[in-house]
Amino acid sequence: MTLPETTTTTAADAALRPHAEDAFAHELAALAAADDRPRPARWRLSPWAVATYLLGGTLPDGTVVTPKYVGPRRIVEVAVTTLATDRALLLLGVPGTAKTWVSEHLAAAVSGDSTLLVQGTAGTPEEAIRYGWNYAQLLAHGPSRDALVPSPVMRAMAQGMTARVEELTRIPADVQDTLITILSEKTLPIPELGEEVQAVGGFNLIATANDRDRGVNDLSSALRRRFNTVVLPLPATPDAEVDIVARRVDQIGRSLALPAVPDGADEIRRVVTVFRELRDGVTTDGRTKLKSPSGTLSTAEAISVVTGGLALAAHFGDGVLRSADVAAGLLGAVVRDPAADRVVWQEYLETVVRERDGWKDFYRACREVSA
Repeated sequence: MTLPETTTTTAADAALRPHAEDAFAHELAALAAADDRPRPARWRLSPWAVATYLLGGTLPDGTVVTPKYVGPRRIVEVAVTTLATDRALLLLGVPGTAKTWVSEHLAAAVSGDSTLLVQGTAGTPEEAIRYGWNYAQLLAHGPSRDALVPSPVMRAMAQGMTARVEELTRIPADVQDTLITILSEKTLPIPELGEEVQAVGGFNLIATANDRDRGVNDLSSALRRRFNTVVLPLPATPDAEVDIVARRVDQIGRSLALPAVPDGADEIRRVVTVFRELRDGVTTDGRTKLKSPSGTLSTAEAISVVTGGLALAAHFGDGVLRSADVAAGLLGAVVRDPAADRVVWQEYLETVVRERDGWKDFYRACREVSA
């Protein structure tokens, strides 16, 4: 069998979703060059520069740092300051409040590596947080350093870097508590070898969690005390949420060669308005009370709806985002419970959307896919 010849990497071969430290390498390098403030041990940037990386700004050399998080500045400052202490950081919020996004960018800015990641699920074993074994080596030679397979957390401890644990509350409670010794004593015992791994300066851990989804395992009080909890809120204003959706869709769209976001600015605002009104249970003007569906209708879901609509416009339309392109995605986001949510959606269409000036095309498109 002849292997295909190696070719030069092209744009089409590039990673579909680069890690933060790769996607924003230019900004991180510019910040590092301009950063003359004190840096904690093994940090790539000072706390001020990390906050600037997340919140955006213009550097003295003219480099524009794009915002990664749109929200209260103090939230980011508290999160960054926590990582500079000996307390771990817990990012808490309802689904879709950018917890994972923020944790990735924090790790990228602090350690230059956001890949030391444990993905929490109901089946996450203790080995994913502590360490595992290469069983071929273990059976052949017994317990040894060569047979040990370090977890991302162990590697972060040894290298003085930032580890991430996503969806901490989805991990079984007994596995969660594996973190207690790591976070309190800054050590990870390896009893099979009579050794331990001690964390070096620069080590810390960022966890994300929400208490809205099913299958949540509450954190023990002992573990929760090891974290400083920062709650990420939903966007405070419609304009802020529109800005977040537009920015993320534009970033995703560029990687997928989709039409530019400005062509669909009106539809983005409509999607955000629908999500906010159904989420809040009241229309924007405060005049009409609404029933809320069972889903979260998060900002992340709005991004998904608009991205899907742009793909439809690009491949089956004229490249301009229109109501018909987002209608099906909206229906799927709102109607999670086919019985109860469909009633909520139909009532919203007839009492709010139908009567709203300038929304006739949106109403017709939604009615068509809801029929």
